[in-house]
Amino acid sequence: MQIRLDPVTSVLIAVLVLLLGTLINRRVAFLSRYNIPDPITGGVLFAAVAAIAVALFDFRVVIDAAIKPVLLLMFFAGVGMGADLRALKQGGKALVIFLIVLFPYIVVQNTVGVAMAKALDLHPIFGLVGGSITLVGGHGTGAAYAERFAEINNLQSVMELSMTVATIGLIVGGIIAGPVAQYLISRYRLRSQGEDEASVEAQAHGFPITTVAAVGALGGILVAVVVGRWLASLFSGQAITIPGFLWCMLTGIVIRNLLPLTGVRFDDRPAELISNVSLSLFLVMTMMALDLVDVALSAGPFIAIIAMQVVFIVLYVVLVCFRFMGRDYEAAVLSAAFIGFNMGSTATAMANMQAITAKHGPAPKSFVVAPLAGAFFVDIMNAFVLTLMLAMPWMGG
Repeated sequence: MQIRLDPVTSVLIAVLVLLLGTLINRRVAFLSRYNIPDPITGGVLFAAVAAIAVALFDFRVVIDAAIKPVLLLMFFAGVGMGADLRALKQGGKALVIFLIVLFPYIVVQNTVGVAMAKALDLHPIFGLVGGSITLVGGHGTGAAYAERFAEINNLQSVMELSMTVATIGLIVGGIIAGPVAQYLISRYRLRSQGEDEASVEAQAHGFPITTVAAVGALGGILVAVVVGRWLASLFSGQAITIPGFLWCMLTGIVIRNLLPLTGVRFDDRPAELISNVSLSLFLVMTMMALDLVDVALSAGPFIAIIAMQVVFIVLYVVLVCFRFMGRDYEAAVLSAAFIGFNMGSTATAMANMQAITAKHGPAPKSFVVAPLAGAFFVDIMNAFVLTLMLAMPWMGG
């Protein structure tokens, strides 16, 4: 038996699942302590219950996820609407350092994947599937390369395996980042430098968020989404394609920083609130749609590859990323983002940062650096590294 939910009911279920995840995270000390994102907890629980319902009663609930792409765009537009460039003027240097740290890791991730594939007597290309093709690239990049590998290299079931690894990476990226960041924050007794600024800003604006401020922020976000989508379509097909959500974020930044010049007083809090809600709903709907049984059955030896990837990314974050980024609170938050988009997606990275900053205080620089690095530059780096590695003779053509 299968029930298809309409869009409104689907959003309602997603909200309830998100609230359930929030409740569980507040009640379970381990989850709260290590900053596991609420959408991950609620969404994975829903997926597990759904898998049991299918196995025991042949009962399936299909949600309408048509709103998901809009929610993601609204989130990034909201990030842009909250980016005051006057307060983030140091972000440029941090972005450059972050990219310098990022590039070698993509090479490391693929080297680990290929080495594990050879150890497990798999074709070395499967090592790249268990590397940056799916973990950094996500489902979209995984599908694109899988189609190529099936046609040119005649690799069986590569599409299914690519989707499975990308899905597992999405879950793992949302689970391990919180504990790693918590370890860094506790180990070095880090504190948000933005807490005092946030307190002063709250006092300046007054604590209540007015209807006018909320509607204005929503209007700005929707303008950024509409303009961002138009710009994405306008510049599609170019040599370098900028993702649509990055256009939305950049448009939001322009709106946020031009409005004060016209004399408009801007309250960042409504945009931040709308942005956070949009991301939480997007991520929980993504998790709810997972077929955990299919993931478990398809994983096979890739579980060992992913386990080794987890070991290496944790070591790299603690020993390299955190240290090069300055060993401060922002570095710890960016370390969680690093894990998020190198194991799952940019949305996972942002959810990781959201969970940490909700508990420990704001990290404004991180919320500009991470999406720029994870959504734009990392794709260019990934394509470059994969092109070089696939050209190597030991890849077997």
